[in-house]
Amino acid sequence: MIQSGNGKCRILIVENDNDIRAGLAVELSQLGHSVIVESERGKALARADLAEFDLLVSDLVDQESATEPEVVRSFKIGVTSALARRTIAELHDIIVRTLSFKLQRIDAKQKPVHVREKIDLELPSDLTLMNSVLEYLLDRVANLGLIQIEQSNLFVALDEAFVNAVKHGNRNDPSKLLRVTAELSVHEAIFTVEDEGDGFDVREIPDPRDPANLFKSSGRGVLLIYNIMDEVEYSERGTRLKMVKRPEGNLAI
Repeated sequence: MIQSGNGKCRILIVENDNDIRAGLAVELSQLGHSVIVESERGKALARADLAEFDLLVSDLVDQESATEPEVVRSFKIGVTSALARRTIAELHDIIVRTLSFKLQRIDAKQKPVHVREKIDLELPSDLTLMNSVLEYLLDRVANLGLIQIEQSNLFVALDEAFVNAVKHGNRNDPSKLLRVTAELSVHEAIFTVEDEGDGFDVREIPDPRDPANLFKSSGRGVLLIYNIMDEVEYSERGTRLKMVKRPEGNLAI
């Protein structure tokens, strides 16, 4: 079932054929949508709430030329040009696909101000899995629309956190788990990465900015995480890392 953010889509059917109008209204209502019907195009276009509908279906049957009531002579979305002849079953499929496109591609671009999402993942210590996990999490962050993924370097910070947890925390032991949690909203993205290793003291990591450590690779990942994220916090044992990223300029909704 395709549904909008409030649980259903609002559809306006404009059709002067009583049977077609009533039948399609029943079918779409059974799919969970809110359906309003009008028999005259002029009345439909004069509605004060016209802009609030997700889909407008009009002129399903051309009364002057139609010879079979089940033949769809014209199908219009948002009062655009007519499509080719369709059966009623095909019309249903067009409506479903149109609503799906709108909800996924158009409505998704609107800022979901009140949406909060929590993701909990438990994974074996296998670096080959990390890229898919990263792409999934970044896709969920991008869906909220405020953090610009490409400019935020979020991928780099999360990748460093995952690699450190798998390689240095769990020592690449596939029997040890990696737990990743993401709490997402338009205000901030909070990530926690927890391993089952022996832990470490983050204060003992060599500072890669020190000339004495210039050729040492250790510590660079942690430094990147601190520079990219707005907040970074390690647990006392060092097995749990919490990272917070906020929209550029600390935008508030």
